[in-house]
Amino acid sequence: MEALCTHLQNFLPKPSDVHVCEECVKMGGSWVHLRTCQTCGVTLCCNSSPGTHMTKHFQATGHPVVISAEPEEYWAYCYEDDAFMRYHLSG
Repeated sequence: MEALCTHLQNFLPKPSDVHVCEECVKMGGSWVHLRTCQTCGVTLCCNSSPGTHMTKHFQATGHPVVISAEPEEYWAYCYEDDAFMRYHLSG
């Protein structure tokens, strides 16, 4: 098994209750899938969406890790290291 990047080691997901891309809503746009930044908690759209707002957020802030904000999807991605991992929610 490949070692995780330093951003995903000891990772604890912080899901959001937001189910819209905040930037798309401001612009009257639409999105395909949502991602939640694990540094600041903002929920934005994915690269399959016209706005690609989460990638733009990473480029502007350097916040490296996002999780899927889609129901029943439990994975994290590190933009900085192009690293992916699946996780399980405990509880």
